[in-house]
Amino acid sequence: MKILVFAASLKKDSLNKKLSAQAAEILKTQPNLTIDLANFQEFEMPMYDGDLEESSGIPSGAQELIRRIQASDAILISTPEYNGGIPGTLKNAIDWASRSRPTPFTGKHILLLGASPGGFGAVRGLAHTRIPLETLGAYVYPQMFGVPRAHEAFDESSKFKDPKQLDHLTKLIGAFVKFAQAR
Repeated sequence: MKILVFAASLKKDSLNKKLSAQAAEILKTQPNLTIDLANFQEFEMPMYDGDLEESSGIPSGAQELIRRIQASDAILISTPEYNGGIPGTLKNAIDWASRSRPTPFTGKHILLLGASPGGFGAVRGLAHTRIPLETLGAYVYPQMFGVPRAHEAFDESSKFKDPKQLDHLTKLIGAFVKFAQAR
């Protein structure tokens, strides 16, 4: 099974990049998995514009995202929360990808993670993120994982300081992999 992993953040030292890298390390310990750890900057694209799509088609960054989604059996997304919701960059990427036929999210298994310096750990944004993905036919895993006060959660090597967080994420990823393999 192949799993696409990315942080939906453009920031160089993103807390969500740390979280997605930690998740990828956990996935690498699972048998029979191939991990595609992507950088969200690989999927550069303009804001969705129907006129632009009509005149130029789907932009190359969105085409790359679509290709990587299609090549994967499951997706793990670590996303920040912007003002209690889904970041515009992620929503825009979902919107562009949805223009491909067939829609690449249909039937994909998705696990949502989030890291935020706030006290809720991006869980409000994760709830918003599930909606367009489920609308597009993805199987979004019911349990999500948020890291509150994430600016304090990682050490100098971008690993969790608290072994309980690592244990919780490891168990969640194991359950998600079983879920994805069973469908």
